[in-house]
Amino acid sequence: MPVTESNLRRLGAWALLIALGLNLRPLLSSISPLLMDIRDATGMSFKSSAWLTGLPVVCMGLVALFGIRLEARLGQRRGVALGLAMILLACAARLLFSQANALLTTALLGGAGVALIQALVPGLIKQQFQQRVALAMGVYSASLMGGGGLAALFSPWVANHFGQWQAGLGVWLIPAALALLLWWRLPFSARPKVSTRSPDAFWHNRRAWLLALYFGLVNCGYMSMVAWLPAYYLQLGWSATQSGTLLAFMTIFQVIAALLMPALAQRQTDRRLLLAISLSAQAIGFAGLALWPLQAPQLWVALIGFGLGACFALSLILTLDHRRDPQQAGQLAAFVQGIGFLINALSPWMSGWLRELTGSFVSAWWVLIITVLTMLILTRRFSPGSYREAPPATACAVHAG
Repeated sequence: MPVTESNLRRLGAWALLIALGLNLRPLLSSISPLLMDIRDATGMSFKSSAWLTGLPVVCMGLVALFGIRLEARLGQRRGVALGLAMILLACAARLLFSQANALLTTALLGGAGVALIQALVPGLIKQQFQQRVALAMGVYSASLMGGGGLAALFSPWVANHFGQWQAGLGVWLIPAALALLLWWRLPFSARPKVSTRSPDAFWHNRRAWLLALYFGLVNCGYMSMVAWLPAYYLQLGWSATQSGTLLAFMTIFQVIAALLMPALAQRQTDRRLLLAISLSAQAIGFAGLALWPLQAPQLWVALIGFGLGACFALSLILTLDHRRDPQQAGQLAAFVQGIGFLINALSPWMSGWLRELTGSFVSAWWVLIITVLTMLILTRRFSPGSYREAPPATACAVHAG
């Protein structure tokens, strides 16, 4: 097949989607395998160190809620570039500074950058991959989770190689710089500045809130895993490298699910069965982690990873299903992610608080099991008929029911 401008543009779009996704989780997942070294150096408690992963998620939520206005002001091209630059600066600062306050500041800075990109990408996908939205969302989700796994795997190795934990955190400025270069150099039809619809329509809409709460609760286990899974196994006698490898192992199954389940979703309009399978996998995995952590850790982590990887992609696909217009779909996704990530931000803090209260992370795993089972019941509400059976003039609307 000859290399045409159209083919080059398509390849560039896929390459950029992968590059963006890879940069959205190292800021979080590089912390946990090095947590003991960070706590020893800074004197942070379990609860306060949870904010190293919690604060970026708070930023993801708050920035996403303003995503409509931010896109209107910046446009996709400048908005994504600004987000990558903020991630790059946060990683560079982590390489240079080791104080607790500096780390928390980088969590805010980098988290805002991640949030800005995440707020813009769903609309970008709806615009750029109109006939392959589910597949593109799967590739994006897989890249996002793959970046988190690579950071969990390589951060301890880099820290050991250079003899300082700061190197394990700061090394992720390199992929951020490469992604920023790709974003400006490769051809991509980013949407220019857009007119903004009032976000009040979402704040007063029951279905938008239901989607937001659902997105937040089906995905909150990921933040607890990133923050505390290595720490859980460090307390059980594993080394930092072993525990980081376990988190990377979980990521393999996140990536598999993020590619497989959206590909299956591409063939049907009802997402409920796939969501039910994904939530069931999470529940079984968390139960194994609580009851038999040393008997089959790889199995429990694989189930959790598969469930989380699928739920992230499928819950965003479900959100995009509610709007046909790319701009409106992106705005709804920004609202859903905004509320959802604020819910996610409570998860690592809650797990750290329960760890200090009970002396174990097991109680946190049980809270996540109850949450997942509740969401499994709620999944029944998302029949395609609840958002597809509308008169032509309002077919794109998000219904209250």
